[in-house]
Amino acid sequence: MTTRLRGIEEGDLPELTRIYNYYVAETSITFDIEPYSVEQRRNKWYDGFDPKGRHRCYVAEVDGQAVGWACSLQFRPKAAYDSTIETSIYLDPRMTGRGLGAQLYRKLFDGLAETDVHMAVGGVTLPNPASLALHERFGFRSVGVYREVGWKQDRYWDVQWFEKRLRD
Repeated sequence: MTTRLRGIEEGDLPELTRIYNYYVAETSITFDIEPYSVEQRRNKWYDGFDPKGRHRCYVAEVDGQAVGWACSLQFRPKAAYDSTIETSIYLDPRMTGRGLGAQLYRKLFDGLAETDVHMAVGGVTLPNPASLALHERFGFRSVGVYREVGWKQDRYWDVQWFEKRLRD
């Protein structure tokens, strides 16, 4: 198994969209409830990344196929929030538990060290022990739980929020 971490490429969109749509349809991990087309993911997600900017995306490729990503996204649209990013990470469910998530987060935070990003935040739908452990491993600290903020799969879900200071 040959693993490579690299910046996202437009050709990754079909596979990354397939992976994301699995989480949309089968889990509470994302609160999106309708699957995306590749074109929607291009317009609403991919086009927002800048390999030298605050909003980046790194892909894990195994044996030539994209199997997951970690990215930094705009936290909120108001200018005062510009130096804060929200992190997101997804892996093909067949590739979890192999350390790829940690490799991707390391790559993302190494890349963000070149920027003026001050704070990273992340939300984890509960329960999700693997994601909680990953965030804690990378120095995020819990800042609280929003109770029953997402309705999906015929129930309400809690979200635990984390923050990590990247620079003083």
